[in-house]
Amino acid sequence: MFRLLVLLAGLAATPAMAAKHAGPDVGECPEEGLRRMRCRGTTPGFSTVDSKGEFRGLDADTCRAVSAAIFGDATHARFVPTNGSQRLPVLQAGQVDLVSQTLTQTQTREAANGLLFTGVNFYDGQGFLVRKSSGVKRAKDLEGASICVAAGSTSELNLADWAHVNNMKINPVVFERTDEGREAYNKGRCDCYSTDSSQLASIAT
Repeated sequence: MFRLLVLLAGLAATPAMAAKHAGPDVGECPEEGLRRMRCRGTTPGFSTVDSKGEFRGLDADTCRAVSAAIFGDATHARFVPTNGSQRLPVLQAGQVDLVSQTLTQTQTREAANGLLFTGVNFYDGQGFLVRKSSGVKRAKDLEGASICVAAGSTSELNLADWAHVNNMKINPVVFERTDEGREAYNKGRCDCYSTDSSQLASIAT
């Protein structure tokens, strides 16, 4: 039903963990410290909630690994689901202590938000997902297409830059939540979905 198209050349995403800058050293963390960790909960393979209400996937396991390293107990982590536009504000406000998700590491995000990306745990790139029936063979065939994309994401900025550089007219259809964008695409509300290729692969399978 779906076909995964070429990556956006030169626009690689680097999902990573982010933490509040200038926080206490691990050895100084109190019993209740560094335990509220933000995971999206709507991204297959990275963070989804199973039938028992447990977070599963790479991002969730990373949070558990951090918890195990600090407290000796992987279950010590407390997950706080938020949407993409809330992920950095809740970290800045101290509502969570660590964000582990598909969050692209950029100098602007670190400098402007006073945050520290502690490391990259998955390298990715942005791509396009279209239906086989669309007849689209390459990204430049998307002239005039409506494209679902997450609000406030690097994907949204990359998409706008890509269209400008290639002098193409596109119609972004913006959603706050990844699952809302997926549902809209599956229901035909947009011609294409653009985000990290790993997420597109999970949608297409």
